[in-house]
Amino acid sequence: MKEELLKIKNLSAGYDENIVLHDIGCTVRQGELIGIIGPNGSGKTTLLRAITRILKPHKGEILIDGKNVWKIPLKEISQMVAVSSQLLDPVLTTVEEYILLGRLPYYRKYQFFETSKDETIVEKYMRLTDTFRLKESLMTELSGGERQLASIARALAQEPILLLLDEPTSHLDITHQAQIMELIGRLNRELGLTVLMVLHDLNLASEYCSRLLLLNNGSIHKLGTPEEVLTYRTIEEVYKTVVLVKKNPLSGKPYVFLITLDKIGKDLDRQNPDDS
Repeated sequence: MKEELLKIKNLSAGYDENIVLHDIGCTVRQGELIGIIGPNGSGKTTLLRAITRILKPHKGEILIDGKNVWKIPLKEISQMVAVSSQLLDPVLTTVEEYILLGRLPYYRKYQFFETSKDETIVEKYMRLTDTFRLKESLMTELSGGERQLASIARALAQEPILLLLDEPTSHLDITHQAQIMELIGRLNRELGLTVLMVLHDLNLASEYCSRLLLLNNGSIHKLGTPEEVLTYRTIEEVYKTVVLVKKNPLSGKPYVFLITLDKIGKDLDRQNPDDS
């Protein structure tokens, strides 16, 4: 069994007196690709913020590679954990300059410019993310999908052991969604990178993630494989929406269909793929 990379123990966290997460506990093993799903306001982004020390826990602890995140020096944790957020404000800089910012955690004291090693690493990840062709373009000139790729490239330039993604496919068309998710899958498979990402699209989460963490009202409702988590009973219980769950005929993974109001109440076979 692979080693534990991230361990969350009895975590409660929130904003001032507003506790959003309640007694969260889970373990992420090295090389896993885990999706965090759940309704709006269930605590998905709050969990990422707690892992990255933006929020200090009210109680509990978060361990990365066996170390409490609040006892790891900021420079060191910036080399261990990288984040790509859904909120990408275009900045007036070239794509290459933007991605080079990912090397800042490795700068030595009084170092003001990137080294040849930094440039080599950044070029590697620009080519991997198909952003090398955009290196001279301004970030303000890019489409949403291209900006998301640049953000992932910058995160990879940190050479982290844990990559956190907050809704990487948000507001993207189906072409860019597929490109982003295929890239994340490749990073996980070929580089062995451990990935924890927030997703709203249950079908993307089902296709690409090895396990799913389903949050509801700030607590873990269910944690397991897509087959274990994405049953119609569980989805209806958490999302309060009537759905049909069937196997994807190509991948065999659960696929969630919304049921329109005029179909509700009719004799539908909503049996889950593995129900008998």
